[in-house]
Amino acid sequence: MSYASKFAIGGALLLALAACSDPKAAKTQTPPPAGEASAAAPAPAKPPADLPAGEYKLDKSHADLSFKLSHLGFSWYTARFSDFDVKLNLDPKAPAAASVEASIKTSSLTLPAPPPGFTDELLGAEWLDAAKYRAITFRSTKVETTGPDTADVSGNLTLHGVTKPVTLKAKFNGGYAGFPPMDPNARIGFSLSGSFKRSDFGVSYGVPKPGSTMGVGDEVTVAIEAELLKPNPPAATAPAAPANP
Repeated sequence: MSYASKFAIGGALLLALAACSDPKAAKTQTPPPAGEASAAAPAPAKPPADLPAGEYKLDKSHADLSFKLSHLGFSWYTARFSDFDVKLNLDPKAPAAASVEASIKTSSLTLPAPPPGFTDELLGAEWLDAAKYRAITFRSTKVETTGPDTADVSGNLTLHGVTKPVTLKAKFNGGYAGFPPMDPNARIGFSLSGSFKRSDFGVSYGVPKPGSTMGVGDEVTVAIEAELLKPNPPAATAPAAPANP
């Protein structure tokens, strides 16, 4: 379910990469004196001037989509979908004009240590009915910036054959226009969260009666981590030609 908008750091990212590659540098850093913590706090992520506009696609190696709901009121049962895709059209100079499309393969439901037959039960007719509804989709209708690195992404969620409006809270974590030779692509990263009632989408099996927690909760909370890529033209990251002797 999904997903995004906004833009990135430069110097702070390079410093972080340098610290990771040099353990001695990380060890020699000292915390700021008492009372100066606020001055040392990182600034909100801002768009790099050269971040390109256009279509960004999900880097599936750096993405996660989990959800949770109440189990008898004792814990939040947490599971995932392992197969999903996202496309984001983004202009860093006009983040409110961004648009997002996401699609989840329903049968890619992944459960923690499921008892025999439990995954098939949840994919069956009483729950997700994956044989009939093979995909869960989200298409944004509005992106509203709420801070220097946050936005509300409203859109239509289609689940179990029912389409309803849902709003996701998006936080821009950073990005760059390219980091050759390690990563020639423009890259951006987001964290998103949201919630909805499954009964609104016709999935009401096991919902507790009013005043009770005996069952499986109606409210579903979603958490998404996503990095998206936009390939740069080869010329943009090609090494400079050697000078003539």
